[in-house]
Amino acid sequence: MNSPESNFKKLGLELPPAPKPLGVYKPFLIDGKYLHLSGHGTVKSDGTLIIGRVGEDLDTEQGKLAARQVGLAMLATIKANLGSLDRVKRVIKVLGMVNCVPHFERHPYIINGCSELFAEIWGEDNGIGVRSAVGMGSLPDNIPVEIEALFELKE
Repeated sequence: MNSPESNFKKLGLELPPAPKPLGVYKPFLIDGKYLHLSGHGTVKSDGTLIIGRVGEDLDTEQGKLAARQVGLAMLATIKANLGSLDRVKRVIKVLGMVNCVPHFERHPYIINGCSELFAEIWGEDNGIGVRSAVGMGSLPDNIPVEIEALFELKE
């Protein structure tokens, strides 16, 4: 079995800078063997955000790519604070929020962008946890996707 770090390297992906809090909260909190990540947004490698509403400014595929970018921002936070993706044992829960038009119904497909990335990093057994994918009337800075997650750390 490959390590999460080696899986990441094989994918040839680039991490954005770990996002800084834009409010009064911690982006990252360890509680015993659990790692909680606050909601992350669509931070790109240059530090800018993907902006827009799914179904209006972005199509479904662009929304899915935005969710993958959120997953990369979450990986950046993990690496910045833990030093290695290898310290994470598995994904427990993902909550994905999609900024979309009222008639949009494919929220799970959008959040698959993040979930598929986590499965590529930690494998299907450890990279896929329980999940909710919901639509929102708006999100901060008009980002298309915000995701929070809970992970189990290795002992």
